[in-house]
Amino acid sequence: MLPNRAFTIHPSKDTIHSIVILEREFYMTFLSMTIYAIVSSFTPGPNNIMSLYYSKQTGLRGTIKFCIGVALGFFLLLLVSNFFSNTLYHVFPKVQLYMKIFGAIYLLYLAYKIGTSKGTDAQSFSSRYNNIKFGMLLQFINPKGVIYALSVVAAFITPNFEHFSVQIILITYLALIGFLSSFSWSVFGSIFKKFINEHELAFNIIMALLLVYTAISILFT
Repeated sequence: MLPNRAFTIHPSKDTIHSIVILEREFYMTFLSMTIYAIVSSFTPGPNNIMSLYYSKQTGLRGTIKFCIGVALGFFLLLLVSNFFSNTLYHVFPKVQLYMKIFGAIYLLYLAYKIGTSKGTDAQSFSSRYNNIKFGMLLQFINPKGVIYALSVVAAFITPNFEHFSVQIILITYLALIGFLSSFSWSVFGSIFKKFINEHELAFNIIMALLLVYTAISILFT
């Protein structure tokens, strides 16, 4: 009988080198995706502007449902983009103009409602749109958000990560960044709520003008 021996498999230097390169590529891709997501999510846009406006009306706690809606809507948008990235990239240019026009008109409508609201009108507007449903819907009618979802999936997720479980984790991570961006603007609004209420008209006009600027930038970009 042959004596029992413990066999230990030692990976080759080439294997170790390949693993180190893969780990480095993963961290670089993850870091680049995170920077892109933060810059895209935390800068002024419909989600953040509406979060800031709602926090002035209902306080920080009152905007949580809207922020959750933003995260859920963005999660679904990313999930759809991940499943149909190739198809959507071919279809989107054909409907992009119509989406831009519809999204811009809707943002102009929101700008009008915010710019002309005061007192009970503002409370009524907030109670109607400050919810999970509207937060989710807003992600699908904002062409800039759709473009961002398609680009972040096509550039960072689909080509670099084949396993669906990893893709879901990254999509959830991006949705969390979307929630934090909206919530941070809500925090800002709640901190300066007293000052904002003292200058309500000026604040509403500024918020309306930011939405108008966003609508115009959607049409001409």
